[in-house]
Amino acid sequence: MTAYDELIAYQKDTHALAQVMGRLGWDQETVMPRGGAEQRSEEMAAMESVLHARRTDPRVGDWLASAEAADEVGRANLRLIRREYDRATKVPADLAKALAKATSRAQGIWADARAGEDVAAFLPTLAEILRLRREEAAAIAGDADPYDALLQDYEPGITGAEIEALFSRMRPRLVDLRGRILSSGFDPEPLKGHFAEQVQLALSTEIAQVFGYNFSHGRIDKAVHPFSSGSGQDVRITTRVDESEPFGCLYSTIHEVGHACYELHVDDAYFLTALGGGVSMGVHESQSRSYENQMGRSRAFTGWLFGRMRDAFGDLNLKDADAFHAAVNRVRSGYIRTEADEVHYNLHILLRFDLERALIRGDLQVADLEAAWNDRFEADFGVAVDKPSHGMLQDVHWSVGLFGYFPTYTLGNVYAGCLFNALRADMPDVDAQMAVGNLRGATGWMKDNLQTHGGLYEPRDVVERAARAPVSEAPLLDYLDAKFGAIYGL
Repeated sequence: MTAYDELIAYQKDTHALAQVMGRLGWDQETVMPRGGAEQRSEEMAAMESVLHARRTDPRVGDWLASAEAADEVGRANLRLIRREYDRATKVPADLAKALAKATSRAQGIWADARAGEDVAAFLPTLAEILRLRREEAAAIAGDADPYDALLQDYEPGITGAEIEALFSRMRPRLVDLRGRILSSGFDPEPLKGHFAEQVQLALSTEIAQVFGYNFSHGRIDKAVHPFSSGSGQDVRITTRVDESEPFGCLYSTIHEVGHACYELHVDDAYFLTALGGGVSMGVHESQSRSYENQMGRSRAFTGWLFGRMRDAFGDLNLKDADAFHAAVNRVRSGYIRTEADEVHYNLHILLRFDLERALIRGDLQVADLEAAWNDRFEADFGVAVDKPSHGMLQDVHWSVGLFGYFPTYTLGNVYAGCLFNALRADMPDVDAQMAVGNLRGATGWMKDNLQTHGGLYEPRDVVERAARAPVSEAPLLDYLDAKFGAIYGL
């Protein structure tokens, strides 16, 4: 075997073990007995120790020094393996283990604090995780910006300064559009009624299949915070149910199906290699957000969904498909990011980006986070936070140490705007297809033009190849102006 062959064989075992660890995380969030949290934290720490040892094994460095790539796929594999090896060798094994243990234990503490509206119960845990992540960032970054070091876990190649500049360009148009909508005098009637849990889950299952989710390689379960887990041949999703508000279940499902389909559609030749999953979280979010919004909240698809909702739940309080479409896209200053309309959503992300960047840099202390969150939220959304579960306790991300993850949601929206422009150019009849519940053309375009490539190209490159244009926020903002201008008569 050549050095390259030995390296790839070794990496496949490492990736297989990482999938096992991911399955432990899925189990913890879905069906694990609550009393198993302490043991699970030990199990996760043990798995992380094994994985860290494999990722930093000196043989990996030797193979990288000797390996020769025969083609583009080989060069991409070596590039990604080298990136992971360089990062892993900078992080002490004890720190990697401590992080895995702390973040596993923290999930239950966060969930209990959220349920009890008790910020104080979560702050010591958050402070510990922040300390560990700052220590990790310092080890990776050296003299560079520690927040930039953490960003590389989720969006390789981007910096906090670039994100700040992008967000600064987006904010004025978002705030202007929000202001025009809220002063338009039109407030769509919301969907009202009782929507039984089992009926919601059955409809969610049907819609997941409409969007191309393959249940022979996945499943849907319930979780406090919906997520997708896995890659290759086993990719699972979760959703949540509120019997008074079915859109949360349906659109959480569509969102997670976007993530899952990306993982399921990566070229089989890349299975259990560095190329065998989504290339970044920003590109991942471009799939989940385009499935959820440009497809799922379109006038075409909601017209079809209106009929299926009436079939499933009987007569609705909304008189026709136009009223239903307006209700799906109703703009309001809500507290919850995952339930936010497309206009407010990015303002939620801007808030989190600024706060977590300040936390990592040491400009904001954990003890002051709740007040900083509440002040910023009221300034941006015009309403005061009424309880912690509507404020800093609503998201799971910081409890599991995902500092640097939040900005990828807006990057995903920006990428989705670029991609859907190209999709529409290639498929002029896409609305006619979606209007009859046929998503095969739209999702097939995403599969063929982006998802199949996995990690072959860098994040920006894979988007620009598919979109046939430079990445820009303009397509997203133009789309929002046109869509909500039509709904609100602007």
